[in-house]
Amino acid sequence: MNEHLDPREDARNRRRDRDAEAEARALLRPGMGKVFKQILDAQRKAAEEPPPPTSRTPHKVANRTRR
Repeated sequence: MNEHLDPREDARNRRRDRDAEAEARALLRPGMGKVFKQILDAQRKAAEEPPPPTSRTPHKVANRTRR
């Protein structure tokens, strides 16, 4: 497949792949497990909290009369 690509396109694809692999490797660095756990804990806490109460008063924009 690469033999059909322009050399510039091939280089661009290699850079894209290298950048994607670097992002994946960054998640494996020491200490990233703690960050991952903090994210999961925050998501779990947000899911367990009840939704905020809704306002029973109509929104001010809805009460405006059209001109």
